[in-house]
Parts: sequence; C-alpha cells; structure tokens
Amino acid sequence: MKEIIKSTVLGFCFGVRRAVELAEIALTENKEKKVYSLGPLIHNEQCLNELKKKGLIIIDEADIHSIPDESVVIIRAHGVSLNVVKILLKKRCNIIDATCTRVKASQKIVEKESLNKVILFTGDSNHGEVKGIASYAENGNFNLIQYLEDLKRLDEKIIESENILLLSQTTFSSEEFEKIKNYLLKKNPKANVINTICSATKERQTALLNLCKVVDGIIIIGGRNSANTNRLYQIAFNNCKRAVHIETASEIPCEFFCMNKVGITAGASTPDEIISEVEKELLK
Repeated sequence: MKEIIKSTVLGFCFGVRRAVELAEIALTENKEKKVYSLGPLIHNEQCLNELKKKGLIIIDEADIHSIPDESVVIIRAHGVSLNVVKILLKKRCNIIDATCTRVKASQKIVEKESLNKVILFTGDSNHGEVKGIASYAENGNFNLIQYLEDLKRLDEKIIESENILLLSQTTFSSEEFEKIKNYLLKKNPKANVINTICSATKERQTALLNLCKVVDGIIIIGGRNSANTNRLYQIAFNNCKRAVHIETASEIPCEFFCMNKVGITAGASTPDEIISEVEKELLK
C-alpha cells in the first residue's frame, strides 16, 4: 500500500497567512471600492486567482501612478521600495501594509546601519523583497551577494572594512549563506553578521532534508515564481532519488503513483487546500 509522508513543516508561513487574511478583510470591508495590490500579494497563482475573483486588482509597481488618489492599496508580503511608499502617501491612499514582519525588520536594520556601515546582503537581485530592502540603504552602502563568487569579486577594501554588516533575504538558501558568512569571517573576523533568513525557511529546508532519507520520491508544491519553493526543489533534487515541482494535483507525474513511499512538502505560499488535493490524488 502506498504511503504518503508529509514534511513536518510545510505550507503557509506566518507572513503569507497574515497577508492573505489582511487582503480578505480589506475586500470584505471595501466592497464599494477598488482594492489594489502592488505586485502579486504572495507567490502562488492559485491563491491569487481566488483573491482576484473576490475583487483584488493586482497592478505592477511601474503602473503605480495609474492608481486613483485615496484608493485602498495593499503592500505585498515581500514589501516594496521606499519610493513606492512615498508615492502612495502623496496620493493619500489607504495603505494596508502586509509586509512580512521579518522583511520589515530587515528594512529597518538596513535603514539604520547603512548610515555608517557597508551592507552586504545575500539574495536574488530580481526578487521584490531584495529590491525593497535595498531602497532603504543610505549613501549607496548596499552590496548584493547572490553567490560566494560575488563576494570573492568584491574589492578587498570593502571585505576588510571595520564597519561591515552581512544580512540576508528571508528566503535565501541557508547552505549558501553559511558559505558566504564563513568566507567573510575568515577574511574579516570583525565583520558583523545577522542571519535574517526566516526561521520558517530554515525549518522547511531542514525538515525536507530529513524527508529525503526515507522516501522514494518527493513532490514539492508551490508557485513557479516562489523563491523558497524553488530552493526546496533544489534541495530535494540534490538529495532524493526523484523530485518534482508542481503547482496543482493535475501535474503529478505518473511515476509517483507507482512509488511505495512518496514525500510531500510545500512552499511558504502554498495554501492548505492545494496540499490536501495533491495528497488525495496520490491515494486514489
């Protein structure tokens, strides 16, 4: 008989759940008004489609000036740049800030510490969270490090600076962060390091590594454009016999129905109902 083993940690994290709940409340309380989200509220297409059906209008940040004055605007879980906030305030919008509290904390750290420190930040240059946090850096004191090689290419004067601080995108790879941190501290033992990777991200990655040891294959459920989901897939791909990244139950590869033990995990933006649908489909 097939055994489905779910990861001990999977699905919605606190920040995502809070963002979705704030959007639900905003849509309920503003039925006569248009409710906007600057960029995707979270990185899950199925969840966003449900919110769209209820009236949420997702608009690109580049089109912010098209939002009417005094509109209801939700700031997504990944946060936005400081300039975007200033524009919304100028337009007298009713801002509902759904920025994850951990992302908000990183914004404040960068805003304060960049005044007299050089900031090194591990993360993906194309990610909304990183772009938003970078906008809070004063005097251009922000250096993005996506891979260890990026750090090695930095000017030695920067790496050896007495006032240097290493931070991270909340969904960055814990393994990659450790490599970067260790190299930095070897070069500069006085460097300040604050590991701002979200505990939910670390817990999911650790739980997945344990799951890889006891199953024939692993299904990772989540949005194609979800950074933390893609990192889970990479971990599973490197540590399990067979791994696949899907968004819905209809995408389950045929071979998984023939396995004795199938592991399931999901990104932090994946709703519980989608996880349940995948599990039910496997057990048919």
